[in-house]
Amino acid sequence: MSWGTELWDQFDNLEKHTQWGIDILEKYIKFVKERTEIELSYAKQLRNLSKKYQPKKNSKEEEEYRYTACKAFLSTLNEMNDYAGQHEVVSENLTSQIIAGLARYVQEVKQERKSHFHDGRKAQQHIETCWKQLESSKRRFERDCKEADRAQQYFEKMDADINVTKADVEKARQQAQVRHQMAEDSKADYSSNLQKFNLEQREYYHTHIPNIFKKIQEMEERRIVRLGESMKTYAEVDRQVIPIIGKCLDGIVKAAESIDQNTDSQLVIEAYKSGFEPPGDIEFEDYTQPMKRTVSENSLSNSREGKAEPKFGGKSKGKLWPFIKKNKLMSLLTSPHQPPPPPPASASPSAVPNGPQSPKQQKEPLSHRFNEFMTSKPKIHCFRSLKRGGAAPEDFSNLPPEQRRKKLQQKVDELNKEIQKEMDQREAITKMKDVYLKNPQMGDPASLDHKLTEVSQNIEKLRLEAQKFEAWLAEVEGRLPARSEQARRQSGLYDAQTAPTVNNCAQARESPDGSYTEEQSQESEVKVLATDFDDEFDDEEPLPAIGTCKALYTFDGQNEGTISVVEGETLYVIEEDKGDGWTRIRRNEDEEGYVPTSYVEVYLDKNAKDS
Repeated sequence: MSWGTELWDQFDNLEKHTQWGIDILEKYIKFVKERTEIELSYAKQLRNLSKKYQPKKNSKEEEEYRYTACKAFLSTLNEMNDYAGQHEVVSENLTSQIIAGLARYVQEVKQERKSHFHDGRKAQQHIETCWKQLESSKRRFERDCKEADRAQQYFEKMDADINVTKADVEKARQQAQVRHQMAEDSKADYSSNLQKFNLEQREYYHTHIPNIFKKIQEMEERRIVRLGESMKTYAEVDRQVIPIIGKCLDGIVKAAESIDQNTDSQLVIEAYKSGFEPPGDIEFEDYTQPMKRTVSENSLSNSREGKAEPKFGGKSKGKLWPFIKKNKLMSLLTSPHQPPPPPPASASPSAVPNGPQSPKQQKEPLSHRFNEFMTSKPKIHCFRSLKRGGAAPEDFSNLPPEQRRKKLQQKVDELNKEIQKEMDQREAITKMKDVYLKNPQMGDPASLDHKLTEVSQNIEKLRLEAQKFEAWLAEVEGRLPARSEQARRQSGLYDAQTAPTVNNCAQARESPDGSYTEEQSQESEVKVLATDFDDEFDDEEPLPAIGTCKALYTFDGQNEGTISVVEGETLYVIEEDKGDGWTRIRRNEDEEGYVPTSYVEVYLDKNAKDS
């Protein structure tokens, strides 16, 4: 099977076919180029996607990645980054192994094809030239034969005519001989050209053209083989990265299998555990027993003595309020005990279940509640904290015990790391100083004294700081008895029924965001007598307004102690939120009560508040 023998007369078609083959190569090169661009674009998008979901440094999001599920997600992001790298490798290998090589090969094929078809056209031109020479000699031979025949006929005509002179007959005879000679010469020339053309034609169709077509055929077959090899390389480039991509996917699977719900649950406990014990049962308050409006000091003491043992024989786990001024005590006695409802998305909120106590209760229940507060023991946990809106204290006393212990432990660990770092630096400076002492030409040992002193001072400061935090940590963990002794002293103080004074203690309250705040009593010692309380309660004037507020949502105050407001209504603020999520407001002299702080926008009058 040879193009030279089978396609000896298809020179033009072979020229078109070989050009089409080169076009196929260039088309394939273009295809691979576009594939590399897609791979690069895909790798870039994968990297951007991985970067987008990476946790930001020094942010709350970074702290969340201590959970196993978040760690697995982070591992997935890293594996996807490596996955993107493999697509970049595919693009690079396609460019280096296919595109670059095929581009050079196409140029070589173009040059080779041009050379082969140039030789073919040259052979064609040569055979055409031989053919033209043959045709020319043939026409000349034909013409000379015709001329010789006409001359012979003319001679015979002249020879037969008796009227023609002998000289004319001789002249015609000579002319006929010349023409015959010319015809013979033309015949010989034509015969020679014919033999030459046949030889050239035989060489052309049986030697030159087959050789040229054979080379073209070999060139085309090499092109086909090269295209097949490129396609195979195209697949191998992908196959080479499959094991690495498989490892990336295996890494994702391994990360997913490393997720441990128990570990994450334990981390949630460590992150949010307060260390408090849950509150105990709320005791029944019997309002059916008649209470006298005026209670003497003796009856108050008797009431305290009578109720202290059965109600608070053990540890009190309910939330108890310390003694504060009269107006604040009134607000505490009458403010709702339930947490305020969250602000609604659109519709009005429902009333708080188990309605709170009304601020307009009868005097007997108030006196009864006051007697219970007089007889109750305060919480042992009396937290020090900051005013709302201030900075966090250094000892993290604003946090619950467990969270405080965690923060203090973290601070101690950080300080120990810094101390170790400074000690390593001091050791390095000391070694350098020893080198300078042994080899003075390398440097002055005295030049390091200032730096050595500075590092030692830093170590001492860090150690003092670490000791301070370790003391706080030991106090929280119960290693130091100071806290328990103080609690026992406070407990003993409240146990003394005859003691009319109460030491200053912070009021532990729970703010809406879950943090623990306190409000210091405005007096170091408050003497509260039942008779004075009743007299002052009877003659108490309405609280002055300290600002105004605008209702953001409609609130149905269906429970005791609350007041209904309509969205957009403006009212007076007579007591701001103390951290329990309720604000005391007044519509007029007869209508006042509590509304959730999140339901109103408060505008406090600073002068009125200070006065």
